[in-house]
Amino acid sequence: MSKSAVATKSTIIPCLRYRDALAAIDWLCEVFGFEKQAVYTNPDGSVAHAQLILGGGMLMIGSVVTDSEWGKLIRQPDDIGGDETQSPYLVVADADLVYERALKRDAEIVIDIKFEDYGGRGFSCRDLEGRLWSIGTYDPWQ
Repeated sequence: MSKSAVATKSTIIPCLRYRDALAAIDWLCEVFGFEKQAVYTNPDGSVAHAQLILGGGMLMIGSVVTDSEWGKLIRQPDDIGGDETQSPYLVVADADLVYERALKRDAEIVIDIKFEDYGGRGFSCRDLEGRLWSIGTYDPWQ
């Protein structure tokens, strides 16, 4: 381990914002298999901070805010024509199972499920607020 790394499960944790963060948390748990580790709400019901875990990884979620220093730097996909500049990749044991759950919850499939030339089976979809996700069985750690 490098001197700059810390001993933890994941040293890179994506942070995503959603207009309806509580609905997004439920969707991400149901469709992709995340588990809620912590969810902290504000008095108005918005999400101040949430931590979702999947295997050894974590995702941080919060409600969209534009009046904070950090919030002023973030744009939602619908703010910029549906485009994304980043996309999380989830390593899963069964991509077909996640694909079926995504279809049942109205995910927009943008790249259909297939076997990849580099290994594994996967697909890409947009979640309930248009964020782009790639899901597959390819595990770059193996």
